[in-house]
Amino acid sequence: MTHKLYYISIIILIAFFLNGCSQQKTVTRIDPSTNTDLSGVWNDTDSRLVANEMIDNILSERWLSDYKEAKKKNPTVIVGNIRNRSSEHIQTITFIKDLEKALINSGKVDFVANKEEREEVRDERQDQQDNASDETLKKFRQETGADFLLRGDITTITDQEGGEKVTFYQVNLELINIETNKKVWIGDKKIKKFISRSGTKF
Repeated sequence: MTHKLYYISIIILIAFFLNGCSQQKTVTRIDPSTNTDLSGVWNDTDSRLVANEMIDNILSERWLSDYKEAKKKNPTVIVGNIRNRSSEHIQTITFIKDLEKALINSGKVDFVANKEEREEVRDERQDQQDNASDETLKKFRQETGADFLLRGDITTITDQEGGEKVTFYQVNLELINIETNKKVWIGDKKIKKFISRSGTKF
């Protein structure tokens, strides 16, 4: 009986080994702009599409034409905090960079570095004071101040039952005049995703 159990154990181990060896991983490179949605959670496609649509909306509103008419120049914008208030782990830095890219590429506004980036540039400017030549030295107190701050948040509402789930995303953005604290634009974008898993629960 002992020998029989021993041989059965050996056969089971060999079967597991052969099964593991038969599983192969395949990696295929795809175009980064391809729309993909494997898990149903917020992804790079959502980030890019939402950013482009909301920036198009911002730049088509009256505040921009009013500013240019009054000041005779492009407004200078900075992106502030985009807070993740959702139930998911969302890399908001990707969304912020998508917003910045859409703003800069529009050519309708000027753009300045955010707080963290400014600190890095200031460190470099300080280093130049001791090490750069007079011809290439960059001066202090020559920074361009932003006229408007873009900030916002991402929220979610989830409803699920069994193997079906609906996730509702809402991205809220607002543009604030830095000098007056006046909100000159408020917008939102909504996304609803239905995810189903046959035979399993979430």
